[in-house]
Parts: sequence; C-alpha cells; structure tokens
Amino acid sequence: MLRIGVLGAARIAPAAIVRPARAVEGVAVTAVAARDRDRAASFAGKHGIGTVHAGYAELLADPSLDAVYNPLPNGLHAEWTLAALAAGKHVLCEKPLTANAAEARAVAEAARTSGLVVMEAFHYRYHPLMARALELLPSLGAPRRVETSLAFPLPRFGDIRYNLSLAGGAMMDAGCYAVHALRTLAGAEPTVASARARLQKPGVDRAMTASYTFPGGATGATTASLWSRRLLSLSARYTGSEGSLKIFNYVMPSAYHRLTVTVAGRTTHERVPGSATYVHQLRAFAAAVAGDASANLTPPPDSIANMTVIDAVYTAAGLTPRG
Repeated sequence: MLRIGVLGAARIAPAAIVRPARAVEGVAVTAVAARDRDRAASFAGKHGIGTVHAGYAELLADPSLDAVYNPLPNGLHAEWTLAALAAGKHVLCEKPLTANAAEARAVAEAARTSGLVVMEAFHYRYHPLMARALELLPSLGAPRRVETSLAFPLPRFGDIRYNLSLAGGAMMDAGCYAVHALRTLAGAEPTVASARARLQKPGVDRAMTASYTFPGGATGATTASLWSRRLLSLSARYTGSEGSLKIFNYVMPSAYHRLTVTVAGRTTHERVPGSATYVHQLRAFAAAVAGDASANLTPPPDSIANMTVIDAVYTAAGLTPRG
C-alpha cells in the first residue's frame, strides 16, 4: 500500500488526490496537515482521512507515510518538496513544481541524490489523449507552428494566484500548462522571442501572451489568462509540413474533448476514452514509486526546462521571474 499524506487542505486536493486514491488499487490517503489544525480536522472528517497532523513538519515526520501530495501555493512548492525529500518521502507536487528554474534545479538535485520520486502534477499529460496526439504527429510532418492556450476567468483578485510573494500570476498558474503542452507537442525546447503581459497589480500578470522560435525554424505561441477578454480557451494546435492537429480541451479531456486531424485535405475527428486525468496521474505516480521510472512523464528535469521558459517569458515581458 502506497500511503500518502496531504500538505494543506487545498481546494484542489479532493479532485486531485483524495477521490483518485479510491480508484487506484494499492494507494491510500491516510493523513493531512494544515496551518490551521481545525481546518485539517474538518477536511479529514469530510473525506475519511484517518490522521490529522498539527503542521507540515509533523506530517513529514510521520513514519507511516511513503509519499506526500504538495498542493501548497506556488511559492511554497520548492521549500516543502525539498523538506519531504529530506524526510524520505516521494512527492507528487502540484504545478508549477517551483517558482523558478533555479529552484527546480535544486529539487532535481535533491531527487537525484535521494533516489526518491518527484512528479510534477501536469495531470493532462497522463491521459491517453496526449499519447494519441503524439502518436499522430509523425504523419503530420516536421513542425512549422505550435500554438497552445489556457484561459479561464478568475476575478477573485484576493486569490493567492494573484499574490506575488507566493509566486502568483497568470503565466505561473495557467501559462505553465500552455508552455508544457507547447514543448510536448513540438518535441523541442523553445526560445522566447517576445512576450506581453497585462497586469492585475504591479508585477502580477493577469494575462500573458508569448511567441517562440524552435530549432529548425518552427514558431510557436502561448496564451495564458486568469482575467482578460479571452474568458475561456483551452486549445492546442500543431501545424506540420504534411498536416495539422487541433485539440480542444487538452487540460481536462475527461470532461469533454475533441481531437481534429487534417492530412492531405481530409479532416477526421476523434475522442480518446480514458478515466479522469488525476486517476491516470496517480496510477503513474504509484508505478514510478514502485520502480517504473518510465511512468514518470513529468520528472524534475522536465520541470527545469518548463520553468526556464517561464522565467524567460517574464523577463521578455519586462517582469521579474517569480521567487
């Protein structure tokens, strides 16, 4: 049994770890901790979690736990992931793994020396939809342009995702998905050509657009938004020398998605069956902990590459990288 403790009674935790654990054999969420013990106790009671710890450090010291799920604010991801590794725990950490590339390198080194698993929770990457998309790419030819977006309305401006000290901003919260999907579909690392931010407050982007170049001459673009005229967008498009692929809702495909492929003037549509993305992700995490390194599609080296792009986007937009 893989026994997991949750750092924080976060809103995302029930969907991302608690309910998936009930669907994945050999996995159980057995403990939770929060800064407010009463809140942790309420969370545990609601979700049937047996152990409540008074704080994060106490949870990490629990010898009954094998791993932790880290859904804390972005600015705390590196600190508590490093602490978990030092305590001998595997880590499934919410995206983005860290506030910047330097922190990602520190986590990668700690994971390497400890031999423990660290997985960044880009849950979309574990759904069969993305595997199918990557399977189709060779038939579309060499990449010419890749475009990805994630925009959703979050007008609660007191939310931690707008807090600069906690590494907030649209590029961090939504843009990390867009950048990751861009890199995944292109199969190469981009160079940031330009970026433009729309600010909610000084230093904090509510929306960000960026353009890229790739080795070989292909170009790319990402759009990220928490509050802009583009209220909802969750698409990815690959244009190759022989055809194109478009994905509607690559982020949460289990809710609804559509994959459209055009080759030689012929267009087809597909749906790819699968469970909730978080179930696929947790199953992969358990497999990685059990020794299957290939199950971890989003390991720390991948996180370093993703955060390197995000840092460069902030710099190109005239903002300081987070952290």
